[in-house]
Amino acid sequence: MFPNKLIVILLVMTLYACSTPKKTDFKISLLNEKELNTSQDLKLKVLNPKEHQINSIMIRFLDQEVNADANTEVNLQLKGAKLGSHTVYADINVDGEKIELQQNVIIHNDKKPDFYTYKITNTFPHDIKAYTQGLEFYRDTLYESTGRRGHSSLRKVDYKTGEVYEQINLEDYYFGEGITFVDDRIIMLTYQSEEGLIYDANKFERIGKFKYNKSKEGWGLSYDGEWLYKTDGSDKIWRLNPETLEEVDYFQAVTNTTLLKGLNELEYVDGKIYANTYLKDGVVIFDPKTGAVEGLIDLRGLKSKVKKHPELDVLNGIAYNPKTEKFYVTGKNWDKLFEIELIKK
Repeated sequence: MFPNKLIVILLVMTLYACSTPKKTDFKISLLNEKELNTSQDLKLKVLNPKEHQINSIMIRFLDQEVNADANTEVNLQLKGAKLGSHTVYADINVDGEKIELQQNVIIHNDKKPDFYTYKITNTFPHDIKAYTQGLEFYRDTLYESTGRRGHSSLRKVDYKTGEVYEQINLEDYYFGEGITFVDDRIIMLTYQSEEGLIYDANKFERIGKFKYNKSKEGWGLSYDGEWLYKTDGSDKIWRLNPETLEEVDYFQAVTNTTLLKGLNELEYVDGKIYANTYLKDGVVIFDPKTGAVEGLIDLRGLKSKVKKHPELDVLNGIAYNPKTEKFYVTGKNWDKLFEIELIKK
């Protein structure tokens, strides 16, 4: 009799295990994932292929909560939603047990970006040894930050001659990154030291440091008069309090088809931010209030006009001079600074 009892017990245990709902028994199915933008609804279903008896399903997305039935389409409004990557949650109640499902979705911009090319209006000398990381005009003087450990610096430059008026060399352990101005302070990022540097713009000397928080690297930096914007090589653009330099939140730059990553040197001009994209011969224009990418600038061809040498690297560095109303671009270890005019295609 013992073997028969054992068989019965094992059979009961097997049936119980098969009937106990597991997270993998359910799935959130996105019905229009590739075309999501703010002019459409997010359409989804919670699939229950094993037909478990479900007490309730609650869908949570941004500030919306919707009761749903299994295998039935649910529509969630995206109008006014923040662009970029988000998570849809489904809380499933089965016999008093709660199962939470998660599914990532990306909300794209509902408009295609404009495309621009360029016209070179002037060419100026640039220090071929400068591994350019940040570039910005302040009171008609060009300021430049350079990178690489043991070679990083902050400079005041005569952009027409390439002459360096003044230079502060960083400690060897720093890898210099982007810069911007907040009133009479120069804010400078470092790459992987998890801290930034603060300089007095008038005295041209360091007056402090600040720590990063959730962003672990420093790439590009810009200021719109209200917020500082910081990139870190990821898909996040961090918003910083200009007084405390603390990270407040982040947003993402999004086209009508793509969530962008690797935005580098930044320049704020007339309500938009212009961003170099690392390893790309182009600049992205986005709205810092929404993250919507509104323009793409094709700068291919510039690198072919500079001196070829073993240390020659990628396009990086964009500055706008309000006095000339022109953009100025260069690259890492380029011997030229180009004054350009944008041409909309």
